[in-house]
Parts: sequence; structure tokens; C-alpha cells
Amino acid sequence: MRVLITGAAGFLGSHLSDRFIEEGHTVVGMDNLITGSMENIAHLMGHERFGFIRQDVSNYIYVAGPVDAVLHFASPASPNDYLEYPIPTLKVGSLGTHNTLGLAKAKGARYLLASTSEVYGDPQVNPQPESYWGHVNPIGPRGVYDEAKRFAEAMTLAYQRYHGLETRIVRIFNTYGPRMRLHDGRVVPNFIYQALTGQPLTVYGDGSQTRSFQYYSDLVEGIYRLLFSDEKLPVNIGNPSEMTILQFAHAVVEIAGSDSDIVHVQPKDERITDDPKMRHPDISKARSALNWEPKVNLAEGLAETAAYFRDRV
Repeated sequence: MRVLITGAAGFLGSHLSDRFIEEGHTVVGMDNLITGSMENIAHLMGHERFGFIRQDVSNYIYVAGPVDAVLHFASPASPNDYLEYPIPTLKVGSLGTHNTLGLAKAKGARYLLASTSEVYGDPQVNPQPESYWGHVNPIGPRGVYDEAKRFAEAMTLAYQRYHGLETRIVRIFNTYGPRMRLHDGRVVPNFIYQALTGQPLTVYGDGSQTRSFQYYSDLVEGIYRLLFSDEKLPVNIGNPSEMTILQFAHAVVEIAGSDSDIVHVQPKDERITDDPKMRHPDISKARSALNWEPKVNLAEGLAETAAYFRDRV
């Protein structure tokens, strides 16, 4: 296959590019580098089955030649990023989705949208199944990301129903691993950086809010299976092992071999406005439709991630 991956220079897009190259496919990567980095795909540059186009998918896009699949992964994804780039975030979820769907339709390609657990907002149901409609503040600071992804899902399903386009939607839960940016503001790089540099780990509030962390390789496997499956409605891909942020902080300190303290802070900025109090995927559909479930445990994944960041602090 020849596949287009938008956001290819990002954390997830670059790992997806690796997977498709490893499977013998040809990859056209596209990224405007607003949050991506050429360092993530430097090892692919010059590969006979990899090409790169620097472009904003919110503008008209053109790819010469056949395209068999389009995977739309372009978007700022951390609170720091989408609060700094609110309008580009909305545009890549709306105009970017429209443009990539149009390309898939023109090429007769299968389409896979990277959506997010943030479509569930601050949920009132736990764990969150795909049938849950969510609890989202559309005008809060986080709404630029949440609503962009919710719109993207609606647009994708509209192309499926109206144009008969083969579409797939993955709802991604908290994912971590090498190639995350050290200072992107998400909890995994924050905690690991603080632990490796001997700083106190800063836990917002009492740390009782929960998350479910999956290693990138498990996510990539789920996405690959989803693309080639017959499942046309959204599928959660995440690790169902729910834990509190405080528990996670203790795990990072232990695995990093750090003597950092854990301190509780009360930030007053927009990053935690409407911050979900719980995040726990119901992966029943992934198990039944994709025969998928995560394989990498937290200790193993954090050790690999800490090793990656240790060379960069």
C-alpha cells in the first residue's frame, strides 16, 4: 500500500510511519512542524519507501500518484499546545479533516481518523464505552481540542454515510513513550523530567484524578489492526488499568530511581480548566473486533521512556 500519514513528524505519526515502512508499505508523511520535529523521522529520510511533504493540512493538499489509505494524525495534542494554538487546533480538526477526507475520496482510499478520549470530556460514566456521548464544555479553553475532534468524527461519519467512503475512527487514550517532547506539558514527560533532574514532582490538587496509560507500541498495533478491520464506528484504544495521578507519580519516582519529593500544587491557569477527573477506557470493542489488548506493562514502558529522556535532560 501507499499511505499518507498527516502529523508524520509527531510522536505518534512518526511511530506509525515506522510501522508501515516495516510492514513493506510506502509512506508519504505530511506535517507543518508546528509541534512535530524532523528529528522524529530523520532516520526515515532517504528511505526509498518514505517521502515527506511540509504542509499545513488545513490548506488545500495535493499528493501525486495513487494513495491507498489516509491516516489523519495532524493536530496539537497537549494542553500547552492547543492553548497556545487554539485556532490552528480548530482548523486542523475541521478544515484539515475535510481536506484529508476529500483526498481519500478522490483517491478511492481508506481513511482513518485519529480521535481522542477527550471527546468524552469530563465523563460522568466510568469506564467510558464508545456509546457514551460525553460531557464536554464547548466554550471552555479545552473546547478547542475537544470540539475539533468531535467535529472531525462527525465529518468522517458523514463522508462514510453520504459518499460511501471506507472510514475508521480510533479514540486514543493517554499514550506515552519515546519521541514525546520533554516539555510538551503532559503528565508523563513532566513527571519524568522532574524525577530525572531531582525536582519535586508537581501533582495538581490532591492527585485523586485518574488516568490510564498505554505504551505507544500497543497503540500502534491497535491502529494498524483497526485500519484493516471491518469496524466502521469509533473504537477505544487504551490501557484499562486505571490509576490516580498520585499513584502514577510514585511509580515514576521509583522507576526513574529518583529521590524527588512529590508536592501538591493548585495551579491557577487554563491548563486544568475542565480537566477530566477520570479517564478509563472500556476496550470491549477492541478486544472483540480487533482481537487487541495492551501488552506492555507500566514498569516496562516507563523504563524505556525514562531511558529516552535521560539522554535529553
